[in-house]
Amino acid sequence: MTVSVTRLEQIGRTRLSRSFFLRDFLHSEIAAVHAVLNVPDDLALAVEAGSKLCNELLEPIQARFGRVAVRSAFRSSAVNGIGNRNGHNCARNESNWAAHIWDRRDRHGRMGAMACIVVPSLVDHVDAGGRWTEMAWWIHDHLPYSRLQFFPKLVAFNIGWREEPERVIRSYVAPKGTLTRPGMANHQGNHEEHYRELLASIAPR
Repeated sequence: MTVSVTRLEQIGRTRLSRSFFLRDFLHSEIAAVHAVLNVPDDLALAVEAGSKLCNELLEPIQARFGRVAVRSAFRSSAVNGIGNRNGHNCARNESNWAAHIWDRRDRHGRMGAMACIVVPSLVDHVDAGGRWTEMAWWIHDHLPYSRLQFFPKLVAFNIGWREEPERVIRSYVAPKGTLTRPGMANHQGNHEEHYRELLASIAPR
Protein backbone atom coordinates (compact mmCIF):
# COMPACT_ATOMS: atom_id res chain seq x y z
CA MET A 1 0.00 0.00 0.00
CA THR A 2 1.23 3.49 -0.87
CA VAL A 3 0.14 6.32 1.42
CA SER A 4 1.34 9.91 1.34
CA VAL A 5 2.73 11.59 4.43
CA THR A 6 -0.24 13.95 4.43
CA ARG A 7 -2.72 11.09 4.29
CA LEU A 8 -0.88 9.19 7.04
CA GLU A 9 -0.98 12.29 9.23
CA GLN A 10 -4.73 12.59 8.62
CA ILE A 11 -5.25 8.95 9.58
CA GLY A 12 -3.19 9.35 12.73
CA ARG A 13 -5.18 12.41 13.85
CA THR A 14 -8.44 10.45 13.85
CA ARG A 15 -9.82 10.72 17.37
CA LEU A 16 -11.16 7.48 18.83
CA SER A 17 -12.13 8.71 22.30
CA ARG A 18 -11.49 11.50 24.78
CA SER A 19 -7.86 10.48 25.33
CA PHE A 20 -6.88 8.32 22.37
CA PHE A 21 -6.12 8.95 18.70
CA LEU A 22 -5.60 6.33 16.01
CA ARG A 23 -1.89 7.18 15.84
CA ASP A 24 -1.51 5.79 19.39
CA PHE A 25 -2.29 2.32 18.06
CA LEU A 26 -0.37 2.18 14.76
CA HIS A 27 3.19 1.65 15.99
CA SER A 28 4.52 -1.82 15.24
CA GLU A 29 8.06 -3.15 15.65
CA ILE A 30 7.26 -5.76 13.01
CA ALA A 31 6.22 -3.06 10.54
CA ALA A 32 9.32 -1.01 11.34
CA VAL A 33 11.78 -3.90 10.93
CA HIS A 34 10.15 -5.19 7.74
CA ALA A 35 9.51 -1.72 6.28
CA VAL A 36 5.76 -2.24 5.90
CA LEU A 37 3.09 0.41 6.49
CA ASN A 38 0.78 -0.49 9.35
CA VAL A 39 -2.43 1.27 8.30
CA PRO A 40 -6.00 0.00 7.94
CA ASP A 41 -7.31 -1.25 4.61
CA ASP A 42 -10.84 -0.45 5.83
CA LEU A 43 -10.38 2.77 7.77
CA ALA A 44 -14.04 3.20 8.67
CA LEU A 45 -14.31 -0.25 10.23
CA ALA A 46 -11.02 0.17 12.11
CA VAL A 47 -12.17 3.51 13.52
CA GLU A 48 -15.55 2.13 14.56
CA ALA A 49 -14.06 -0.90 16.29
CA GLY A 50 -11.19 1.08 17.82
CA SER A 51 -13.60 3.66 19.19
CA LYS A 52 -15.51 0.91 20.99
CA LEU A 53 -12.27 -0.46 22.44
CA CYS A 54 -11.20 2.96 23.66
CA ASN A 55 -14.51 4.27 24.99
CA GLU A 56 -15.79 1.09 26.61
CA LEU A 57 -12.52 -0.40 27.92
CA LEU A 58 -9.40 1.77 27.84
CA GLU A 59 -10.95 5.05 28.99
CA PRO A 60 -12.57 3.50 32.11
CA ILE A 61 -9.30 1.76 33.04
CA GLN A 62 -7.36 5.00 32.62
CA ALA A 63 -9.97 6.97 34.57
CA ARG A 64 -9.65 4.65 37.56
CA PHE A 65 -6.01 3.52 37.50
CA GLY A 66 -4.11 6.24 35.65
CA ARG A 67 -2.23 6.20 32.38
CA VAL A 68 -2.73 3.35 29.94
CA ALA A 69 0.38 2.74 27.83
CA VAL A 70 -0.31 1.03 24.50
CA ARG A 71 2.24 -1.73 23.90
CA SER A 72 0.84 -3.20 20.68
CA ALA A 73 -2.54 -2.78 19.09
CA PHE A 74 -3.75 -2.50 15.50
CA ARG A 75 -2.05 -4.70 12.92
CA SER A 76 -2.86 -4.63 9.24
CA SER A 77 -3.39 -8.00 7.62
CA ALA A 78 -0.03 -7.60 5.91
CA VAL A 79 1.83 -6.84 9.14
CA ASN A 80 0.12 -9.61 11.11
CA GLY A 81 0.84 -12.07 8.32
CA ILE A 82 4.55 -11.21 8.43
CA GLY A 83 4.51 -11.58 12.19
CA ASN A 84 2.88 -14.99 11.98
CA ARG A 85 5.19 -16.31 9.27
CA ASN A 86 8.31 -15.13 11.10
CA GLY A 87 7.45 -16.35 14.60
CA HIS A 88 6.78 -12.93 16.15
CA ASN A 89 3.98 -14.14 18.45
CA CYS A 90 1.19 -13.27 16.02
CA ALA A 91 -1.67 -15.69 15.49
CA ARG A 92 -2.88 -16.49 11.97
CA ASN A 93 -4.73 -13.65 10.28
CA GLU A 94 -8.04 -15.50 10.48
CA SER A 95 -7.61 -15.85 14.26
CA ASN A 96 -6.82 -12.16 14.63
CA TRP A 97 -9.77 -10.80 12.67
CA ALA A 98 -11.79 -8.57 15.05
CA ALA A 99 -8.84 -8.72 17.46
CA HIS A 100 -5.49 -7.16 16.54
CA ILE A 101 -6.75 -6.87 12.96
CA TRP A 102 -9.41 -4.23 13.61
CA ASP A 103 -10.40 -3.70 9.99
CA ARG A 104 -11.71 -7.23 9.36
CA ARG A 105 -14.81 -8.76 10.91
CA ASP A 106 -14.41 -12.28 12.24
CA ARG A 107 -15.78 -15.30 10.39
CA HIS A 108 -19.16 -14.77 12.09
CA GLY A 109 -19.36 -11.16 10.90
CA ARG A 110 -18.60 -9.64 14.30
CA MET A 111 -16.65 -6.41 14.70
CA GLY A 112 -13.87 -6.14 17.28
CA ALA A 113 -10.56 -4.63 18.31
CA MET A 114 -7.76 -5.55 20.69
CA ALA A 115 -4.76 -3.81 22.25
CA CYS A 116 -1.90 -4.99 24.40
CA ILE A 117 -1.55 -2.44 27.20
CA VAL A 118 0.55 -1.71 30.26
CA VAL A 119 -0.91 0.11 33.27
CA PRO A 120 2.06 1.59 35.19
CA SER A 121 0.16 1.75 38.48
CA LEU A 122 -0.57 -1.98 38.16
CA VAL A 123 3.13 -2.66 37.51
CA ASP A 124 3.98 -0.86 40.76
CA HIS A 125 1.22 -2.70 42.62
CA VAL A 126 2.47 -6.10 41.48
CA ASP A 127 6.09 -5.16 42.21
CA ALA A 128 4.93 -4.40 45.77
CA GLY A 129 3.38 -7.84 46.14
CA GLY A 130 0.00 -7.45 44.43
CA ARG A 131 -1.48 -9.86 41.90
CA TRP A 132 -2.42 -9.51 38.24
CA THR A 133 -5.68 -11.32 39.00
CA GLU A 134 -6.90 -8.25 40.89
CA MET A 135 -7.00 -6.18 37.71
CA ALA A 136 -8.51 -9.09 35.81
CA TRP A 137 -11.40 -9.44 38.26
CA TRP A 138 -12.00 -5.67 38.40
CA ILE A 139 -12.31 -5.54 34.62
CA HIS A 140 -14.53 -8.63 34.67
CA ASP A 141 -16.93 -7.00 37.13
CA HIS A 142 -16.99 -3.52 35.59
CA LEU A 143 -16.32 -3.57 31.84
CA PRO A 144 -17.76 -5.26 28.71
CA TYR A 145 -14.52 -6.94 27.63
CA SER A 146 -14.42 -9.94 25.32
CA ARG A 147 -10.97 -11.37 26.03
CA LEU A 148 -8.14 -10.69 28.47
CA GLN A 149 -4.74 -12.34 28.31
CA PHE A 150 -1.96 -11.49 30.77
CA PHE A 151 1.80 -11.69 30.11
CA PRO A 152 4.85 -11.81 32.43
CA LYS A 153 6.67 -8.65 31.28
CA LEU A 154 5.37 -5.44 32.89
CA VAL A 155 2.05 -7.19 33.67
CA ALA A 156 1.08 -6.34 30.10
CA PHE A 157 -2.23 -7.72 28.92
CA ASN A 158 -4.28 -8.04 25.79
CA ILE A 159 -7.72 -6.54 26.18
CA GLY A 160 -10.30 -7.00 23.48
CA TRP A 161 -13.72 -5.59 22.72
CA ARG A 162 -15.98 -7.49 20.35
CA GLU A 163 -19.61 -7.74 19.44
CA GLU A 164 -21.04 -10.76 21.30
CA PRO A 165 -18.13 -10.83 23.79
CA GLU A 166 -16.57 -14.13 24.88
CA ARG A 167 -15.81 -13.02 28.46
CA VAL A 168 -12.70 -15.21 28.78
CA ILE A 169 -9.59 -14.44 30.87
CA ARG A 170 -6.33 -16.33 30.26
CA SER A 171 -2.78 -15.83 31.48
CA TYR A 172 0.85 -16.80 30.91
CA VAL A 173 1.54 -15.60 34.48
CA ALA A 174 0.96 -17.87 37.49
CA PRO A 175 -1.71 -19.03 37.97
CA LYS A 176 -1.33 -19.88 34.26
CA GLY A 177 -4.20 -20.95 32.08
CA THR A 178 -7.83 -19.89 32.16
CA LEU A 179 -8.88 -17.74 35.11
CA THR A 180 -12.52 -17.71 34.06
CA ARG A 181 -14.83 -18.31 31.12
CA PRO A 182 -18.56 -18.89 30.73
CA GLY A 183 -19.56 -22.11 32.41
CA MET A 184 -16.91 -21.99 35.12
CA ALA A 185 -18.18 -21.80 38.69
CA ASN A 186 -16.37 -18.50 39.34
CA HIS A 187 -17.73 -16.67 36.29
CA GLN A 188 -20.90 -15.18 37.72
CA GLY A 189 -21.45 -12.87 40.67
CA ASN A 190 -19.40 -10.13 42.30
CA HIS A 191 -15.65 -10.60 42.80
CA GLU A 192 -14.89 -7.51 44.87
CA GLU A 193 -13.03 -9.53 47.50
CA HIS A 194 -10.41 -10.31 44.85
CA TYR A 195 -9.51 -6.67 44.08
CA ARG A 196 -10.06 -4.71 47.31
CA GLU A 197 -6.28 -4.44 47.84
CA LEU A 198 -5.82 -3.09 44.32
CA LEU A 199 -8.40 -0.36 44.87
CA ALA A 200 -6.93 0.51 48.25
CA SER A 201 -3.39 0.79 46.88
CA ILE A 202 -4.23 2.91 43.81
CA ALA A 203 -6.08 6.13 44.51
CA PRO A 204 -8.80 7.07 41.97
CA ARG A 205 -7.33 9.27 39.22
